[in-house]
Amino acid sequence: MAGIKDVAKKAGVSVTTVSRVMNNRGYIGEETRKKVEEAIKALDYSPNQIARSLLSNQSHLIGLIVPEIRHPFFSEMMHWVEYYASLKNYKIIICNSVNDKEKEQGYLQMLKEHRADGVIMCSHTLDTEVYQNLTIPIVSFDRIISTKIPYVASDNYHGGEIATHHLIEQGCKKLLHISGPLDFEMLSNRRFDAFQMTANRHDIEWKVIEGANVDATFEENYRFIEEEVGTLLSEFDGVFCSNDLMAYALAIYASRNNIPVPDHLKIIGYDYHSFTRMLQTPKLTTIRQPIELLAKQLVRSLIKRIENNEKNIDERTIFDIELIQGETT
Repeated sequence: MAGIKDVAKKAGVSVTTVSRVMNNRGYIGEETRKKVEEAIKALDYSPNQIARSLLSNQSHLIGLIVPEIRHPFFSEMMHWVEYYASLKNYKIIICNSVNDKEKEQGYLQMLKEHRADGVIMCSHTLDTEVYQNLTIPIVSFDRIISTKIPYVASDNYHGGEIATHHLIEQGCKKLLHISGPLDFEMLSNRRFDAFQMTANRHDIEWKVIEGANVDATFEENYRFIEEEVGTLLSEFDGVFCSNDLMAYALAIYASRNNIPVPDHLKIIGYDYHSFTRMLQTPKLTTIRQPIELLAKQLVRSLIKRIENNEKNIDERTIFDIELIQGETT
């Protein structure tokens, strides 16, 4: 395998000149640059990225840890994170924790060993102290870790408020909210806070079923509906689901069990990702999160920390949400 010395020898220049061409530093004459580039191509030379990162103290690698790579929300999030990172010449290492503490801890260690410049945390199974003690910059999605770590989220409280108010406006008298585990310190829990506050303010009876794996696949969501929700549906006329996959699973379950939607049961979801936009039967009523803007801001905040060497940034970015009227309410 050719090395940088071989390139220098073939081009008839010094190793320093080859390095300057590769890193685009300092003035290099056009003829010299062309010789070096031709030598690199002829020898099929590929620089050792780890060695380069040791010299420059920057790898241009960003870790992205997600809870479930199959979930449409995080699939779309990954797409936009990679897109905006690439515009700044960063590459993404995608890590799928499947909500497993040991896997998440292992990924963090791996990213440190591979000298990643920073980490975007979308999976949050570990205690906040673990993230606070990391020696590389991180940015959090949908969780407040500390005042020294930036976070990005949509306005979960406003989203929960709009969803609940919409069901009440549509005439619902008894409401059900299907939520993920509320003992997780996630900003998404504020959807439930808004749900109960809004229902109480309008003297509406309500119940919450928590414990759903909000990052699960459609099949897993459907199984949860069958086992934990199905027998209770006759008690309610409106359901606010914590995400769109859960809402679709509920709509399919209702159809298979002769529960008319929206005449007898109104359903609203949350996310409005590509899966929701693609499926039009039924067209789901939901709350739209601006996934592209969330991803763009996560990348922007992390690169700001990396390139400005800013360890302690109290930066909080909250994006507004939007009601998308469909056929299920």
